[in-house]
Amino acid sequence: MTPHANRTYLFTPGNHARRVEKALQLKADVVILDLEDAVAIAEKVATRTTIQEVLTRPRDCAVYVRVNAYETEYCYGDICSVLGKNLDGIVLPKLESAADLQSIDWLMSNLEEERGLEDGSIDLMPIIETAKGADAVRDIAQIKSRVKRLSLGGGDYTRDMGIEWTNDELALLPIRSEMVLASRLGGLEPPIDTVFLHIKEHCAYQQTCVRARGLGFGGKLCIHPDQVNPTNAVFTPTDEVITWSQKIVDEFEKAEKEGLASIQVDGYFVDYPIVEKALRDIRTIELLRLLGKA
Repeated sequence: MTPHANRTYLFTPGNHARRVEKALQLKADVVILDLEDAVAIAEKVATRTTIQEVLTRPRDCAVYVRVNAYETEYCYGDICSVLGKNLDGIVLPKLESAADLQSIDWLMSNLEEERGLEDGSIDLMPIIETAKGADAVRDIAQIKSRVKRLSLGGGDYTRDMGIEWTNDELALLPIRSEMVLASRLGGLEPPIDTVFLHIKEHCAYQQTCVRARGLGFGGKLCIHPDQVNPTNAVFTPTDEVITWSQKIVDEFEKAEKEGLASIQVDGYFVDYPIVEKALRDIRTIELLRLLGKA
C-alpha cells in the first residue's frame, strides 16, 4: 500500500477572513475553504471571489475547496470559479453515484485543459454522507477517476439514516468498515474519517482518532484548530512504532537469507504480512520526514 502524507483536513468558512488566515498558519496538512455548509446561501456566490483571492496567497499547506453538492445549483459555478493553478483540490460533498463522479471528473479535466493545467493535476476528494452514497461506495471507489481517497461525512450520514451519533460512535462502525473495504477494493489510499462535533471534549476526540486509525483510516476531517495537533500525532507512526518496525524488518531479512519466512521477534510471530505492515509504517514516516511533517 502506497504511503500517504495528508492526515489532517481542516475546514474553515471561505467567507471568514480571520478564520481563513488562522487556518493557513496551523500545522494542518490540508486546509479546506468551505463553500457549502459553513456559508449562508446569500453569501455563496460572493464567497467564490473571496476564495479566488485567498488561493493566491503563499502557504505551507495544501488548499482545497469544498464546493456545493452535485445536485445543487451552485456546484458547477463553484468548480468553474475556483479551479486554477493555485488550487490543490476539490472536496465534493454528498456524492451518491459513480456517474456523478465521472461527470465532475470530466468537467475538471476540461477546465484543466482550457486553463493550461496538466490533466488530473487537481485532486478530487468525495465525501460519502448519505444512504445512497454508502450503497454506491464500492462502484465509486472502483471507477476510473482522479480520486485518490474518499472521506466520510458523519453528520449528514447519521441525519440521513436516523442514527444517534453518540461519543462511542458504535453506530458508525458499519459505514466506516465499508469505506475502508471499498477504498481497498478500488486501490485507493486509506479513507479520511468524519469530523467530530464535540470540539471541547478532547479525550473523546483522541479516542475517535485512535478508533479511526485502528479501523484503517488514514486521517481525519477537522472542524477546529484544537483538533489539528492531536490528529497529526495519532496518524503519525511514533518513534517506538518505527523502532519496533525496523527491528521486525531487520530480523526477518536475516531469517529470509536462511530460508525462513516465519519467525519470532521478542515472542511476537512475524511472517510476510507482518513485515509488510512494518514496512508501511517505515515508508510513511520517511515520507512525512521528507516533507517536513514529522
